This record gives sequence, structure tokens and C-alpha cells, in this order.
Amino acid sequence: MNIIESFGGMALGMLGAALAAALACVGSAKGTGIAGEAGAGLVSEDPSKSGKVMILQVIPGTQGLYGFVIFFFALNKVTDLAGISVQQGLQILAACLPIAIGGLLSAIAQGKVAAASINILAKKPDDWSKGMIMCVVVEFYAILCMLSSIFIINAVA
Repeated sequence: MNIIESFGGMALGMLGAALAAALACVGSAKGTGIAGEAGAGLVSEDPSKSGKVMILQVIPGTQGLYGFVIFFFALNKVTDLAGISVQQGLQILAACLPIAIGGLLSAIAQGKVAAASINILAKKPDDWSKGMIMCVVVEFYAILCMLSSIFIINAVA
């Protein structure tokens, strides 16, 4: 048995787990940063709005949490499968891609929506919840990505 057959499956599964966490967290960092930049400007002008700004800023951070959840699902699957094959490792890697890619892109998009929602808060404070609803629409697709990854990981045998 060569080294690829011995460790390749585990390495591929671990790569999937790492990508799920890393890419989703990178997206969340970028998204919360975008919202934070917009929020800092508003809070410097009106500190009383800091609570609502913080809520809008934290919303793009959820994708990082979803990626971390998938990291644990993938890690558990890799360790549960005794002598994981290369094929199983590839399946786990593929299963992690929805939240890795979807989490990265949706968190950045959600950060932009959150920044725009902070502008709503600045101009029409009573309508700030409309911006939150817009953020939730983007969140829905991040949740679908996470669920897709969970279902695919659970299908790996």
C-alpha cells in the first residue's frame, strides 16, 4: 500500500474541513469589516446608534460559525471512518465546498448589505429593521449552503 492510499483519504477530508472553516471565516471577517467601516462613521456622528450598528455588523459573522460547524462534522466523519479511502476523502472534501465557497461569498455580500443598512439607520432610524430583513435574505442562502454540506457529509459511507 502506498502513502497516498494510506493517508490520502484522511488528508483530503481534513483539507475539506479546513477549507470549510477557513474560507467561511475569511468571508465573515471581510463582511464584518465592510459593515464595521460603515458603522464606525455613523457611531462617530451619533454614538446613541452603536447598539443597532453592532447588530448589523455582527450579522455577516454567522457564516464563519457555519463553516466551523461543518469543520466539526467533517472532522468527525474523517475520524469515524476507519482507514478512510481516497474516494471517501474526496467525498468529504466535495461536501465541504458548499459552505466554504457559499460562506465566503455570502458573508462578503451580506457585509455590503449590512453597510447599506447602516446608511438606512443613519438617514431613517425608524426604518433600520428593513435593512435587517435585507440581511436575512442573504443569510438564508448561507444556511442552505451549510445544510447542503451537512447532508452530503452524512451521506458519505
